[in-house]
Amino acid sequence: MDRWKPAVLLKPLRKEHPTVHEQQYLVGFRGLLVVQAFLWTFLQTFAPVTVYPTRNQYGPFPQMMVRKTLAVLFWNEYFIYAGFVILSARSLAIPFLRKPSGDVIARAVMCRSITLWFPVMIGLAIVKLAFNDRFFAVLDLFRSRTGNNTMPFPYKLPSTLAYWNSVYNVFWTTHDFTAQAGSTAFPTQTLWLLSVVYVQSYTVYMTMVIIPWTRAKWRVQGAFFFIITAWWCQSWAWFTISGLVLCDAVMNMDFKERSQRGIPLEIPVKSLRRPNGQPYRVPVWVPAVFCLTASLIMQYLWAAWRPQWFNAEFKYHSALYYTAGLNTEYMTHHTAARADSYLMVLGIFILLESYDVLQRFFQNPFLMYLGRRSLSFFLTQSTMMYIAGIRVFHHLAHDRGLSYSGTTVVTLIICLVLVPVTAEAFYRLVQRPSRAFSHLFYDFITS
Repeated sequence: MDRWKPAVLLKPLRKEHPTVHEQQYLVGFRGLLVVQAFLWTFLQTFAPVTVYPTRNQYGPFPQMMVRKTLAVLFWNEYFIYAGFVILSARSLAIPFLRKPSGDVIARAVMCRSITLWFPVMIGLAIVKLAFNDRFFAVLDLFRSRTGNNTMPFPYKLPSTLAYWNSVYNVFWTTHDFTAQAGSTAFPTQTLWLLSVVYVQSYTVYMTMVIIPWTRAKWRVQGAFFFIITAWWCQSWAWFTISGLVLCDAVMNMDFKERSQRGIPLEIPVKSLRRPNGQPYRVPVWVPAVFCLTASLIMQYLWAAWRPQWFNAEFKYHSALYYTAGLNTEYMTHHTAARADSYLMVLGIFILLESYDVLQRFFQNPFLMYLGRRSLSFFLTQSTMMYIAGIRVFHHLAHDRGLSYSGTTVVTLIICLVLVPVTAEAFYRLVQRPSRAFSHLFYDFITS
């Protein structure tokens, strides 16, 4: 293993991290995504007019105004997707960059598979057992009576063999992620996100191994062209490499210290430099705010003014698996990797990696608690909302005659109680034991 550790090249990588909050604030940011995902899942199911994007464009005026003003900021579906993918790449490389060795990367590859596989197996098993013919009848009645065209109707796994195949394909699919049986059978049909995160983790593994032996400038320049190419090919890799570059910059390039000094404007014109010849510097919040502003302008255009333009971006990419040119089949074949959500997450991360005050905020115990259980919330909250929430809503609204607003509030309270309890049980009984078993298994096969 000594060939992994050339002392001269690795010396810069052994410096202390630029912040004492280095790992914790990333967990806290994941907790923020959990909150957004809960709100989006609940509102898509019980108040679809309030979510963006939506097939229920028209409804009660207050709900339409909520969508046009708050949805982009507080329950943004595509921000959730982008956040998890970039955050995964930002976090995965930390152990290897801290200690570059074959053992570290081998453990990461082996343990990640087991850590994700068992929770997905149990989560889909709950769906397979709970979503029977009687449930689908209730769900169909709920959708027709509420006029909810936004929430997807889950696919019924026809057999135990189909269930096992669907679990396998979650970790085997490399494109057409949303079409796999496991995702279409999952409530909200978002299990494909785990496929993306898992597949893209190998992009991180294969790319991060060159970091200790290449120049920082070359890595940044190469990543720029990689990101542009991945965007053109409509691959999630442009999100992934962006997260990896952020991790590399924070751990190896003194990102925080440099960002606090500002970005130098290297202009070879004397009149455009300081009197002492030094370049002027632009505060790092300027490009961050530019990214956020551009993202919000685009998203509010789609949400409030021109929703019919929402899918237009997907057309201007190549389509490797469908056509030879532009993606003319973009309405049915595209990934959820969007420029507007990318800019939003990138702007947030530039600020987050630069300022202690934001890192301290995301280190608060509540967000860190949610962040550590993000996988458990992801695999259980939509299932519980469908199993319990829809039945409660249907009973109160149609059997008891309670008003729509009253029914929604009661259902929300029940979900706020039921979902955290279920997620905590799943975390203690499934997620945490799976992680522990993965490390024990790796130690066993390498001992």
